[in-house]
Amino acid sequence: MAKAKPIKKAAVGIGQIRLIGGQWRGRKLPVLNSEGLRPTSDRIKETLFNWLMFDIPHCRCLDLFAGSGSLGFEALSRGAKEVILVEKDAKVAQQLQHNLASLPAAQGKVIHSDAVHFLQTPASAFDLVFLDPPFHRELLPNVCQWLEENGWLNDNAKIYIEREQSPESLSLPTNWRLLKDKHAGQVIYQLYQRENEQ
Repeated sequence: MAKAKPIKKAAVGIGQIRLIGGQWRGRKLPVLNSEGLRPTSDRIKETLFNWLMFDIPHCRCLDLFAGSGSLGFEALSRGAKEVILVEKDAKVAQQLQHNLASLPAAQGKVIHSDAVHFLQTPASAFDLVFLDPPFHRELLPNVCQWLEENGWLNDNAKIYIEREQSPESLSLPTNWRLLKDKHAGQVIYQLYQRENEQ
């Protein structure tokens, strides 16, 4: 009995995510339990990566509110050319870096930064962006506008948004076309494609 206590104590604050496809399929990675951190469920992740099946190989991908890194690591496992994971919590970013090194995935890079500040830095265009911000912070409208206006998106880039259900509609750039739209419980998840404005 006495030996079980330290083991239990060490496990507090640590969860895990599981990669569900690609070269590291079935691999489990440790995740720090941090306030507001909600790893995308396997069910949603499976649907999303079925949608993106032909887009992931060789794409440049930005995981802007990386958190657990669930989406970014999944993209790396499935052959993304490059994945940038942006995370503002220092300890969470450190865990992401550790997980990246443990795979190992040379195509991945962790940036310790607030997403809002990151989008004010000189831009580099991406083919795919994952947006899964903390709920109830009203971050998405400005973030989406900056992605569009500051040169972060390639022509025909795809943008995945995961957010809480809300009676208010989300204000997005007018040239983003909704491709897929589903919900699971209180979560809405959507896939958009950027189109060049005429």
